[in-house]
Amino acid sequence: RGIEDAISSRMITREAADFLSSCVASRVSILVSGGTGAGKTTLLGILAGSIGPRERIITIEDAAELNIESGHVVRLESRPPGMEGTGAITIRDLVRNALRMRPDRIIVGEARGPEALDMLQAMNTGHEGSLATVHANSPRDAVSRLETMVLMAGAELPLAAVREQIVRAVGLVVQVARLPGGERRVTEIAELSGMEGTTVCVQAIARMSPSHELEFTGIRPGFLDRIKTAGAKWNR
Repeated sequence: RGIEDAISSRMITREAADFLSSCVASRVSILVSGGTGAGKTTLLGILAGSIGPRERIITIEDAAELNIESGHVVRLESRPPGMEGTGAITIRDLVRNALRMRPDRIIVGEARGPEALDMLQAMNTGHEGSLATVHANSPRDAVSRLETMVLMAGAELPLAAVREQIVRAVGLVVQVARLPGGERRVTEIAELSGMEGTTVCVQAIARMSPSHELEFTGIRPGFLDRIKTAGAKWNR
């Protein structure tokens, strides 16, 4: 599915699609958050379509679901242990190995364990514009889930340091949900705008209205100049 299909099925509005495409093109790292069956992987693949054709992309998944049309895609899949309990290749192993493969972008199908620490470190060390999904019910929940997953890595980092790393690494959280009628929609686009004391500031750039329309709030993201420099389609 491409961006036009997502717009025609009302998963996302034209303006939001232009905004997110511009964010991907200008290397803003994005986390797609949502529940089971909400369309996280579908949206992740659509966003990846805005990555430049010359960029080297490495996808990391449990099972290859992402269909990215680019000449420079390397697909990595995890592997469960064999009958003897050995030979497992975890998502964390793949994220670490991906860093040695000269990627321009790393796309993690779903972050759900200690690999979140390696993913954030990659985003903070020259792999900006990477993408991932996480299972969470709101952008703030997504931040809390990331915190928990990083602490699972056993690095014994103080919580304030974990939060600072998340804010430096992730620019946007895009929330998707399955509505009662079965439609999958983008319900919120939120920026991680910084820290206030020890709390991560999550501000909504766009939010679904009571009439189920995604509307921009008027808040301008802190990386707006970066989008404009990259020749964005989005003009506000």
